[in-house]
Amino acid sequence: MVNDWNGEVVSIQVSEKAGSPMIAVNEARAVVGRGLDGDRYFNQAGTYSDRPDPGREVTLIESEAIEALERDLQIKLDAKDSRRNIVTKGVPLNHLVGRRFMVGDVFLRGIRLCEPCSYLESLTMQGVEKGLLHRGGLRAQILNSGTIRVRDRVKPDFHD
Repeated sequence: MVNDWNGEVVSIQVSEKAGSPMIAVNEARAVVGRGLDGDRYFNQAGTYSDRPDPGREVTLIESEAIEALERDLQIKLDAKDSRRNIVTKGVPLNHLVGRRFMVGDVFLRGIRLCEPCSYLESLTMQGVEKGLLHRGGLRAQILNSGTIRVRDRVKPDFHD
């Protein structure tokens, strides 16, 4: 993998329980084994909270994928409507599966792609699931606790 990228956090969203609207915040405390403080999975109130999985700690999506959805399919999706915690710019998220990377001072490990589902489409509009296929984001594990902020740098961990 070429490690010549350097991106940033564009927005952060949390939702206090499954099905609740995502709320934009300027920062969120990332906690190992729990997720983002204030989010449904941190609160153990997410749809799959009864099935613990490090891939549910934090989700990310590229702003470029959201922009492509509008450009290619004329589907306008607000960052919070993506149901992902962190929107990035300039970050090749698909390439981070199995890799460590940094968001500000917090180390994350990409677990698996966060493919869109019919539930996301039911909350938004027809075509979102297909339009975000293989570019719906990344599920990641938090490796050290810390605060993630809007405009934090996102970069590869060169020691991975």
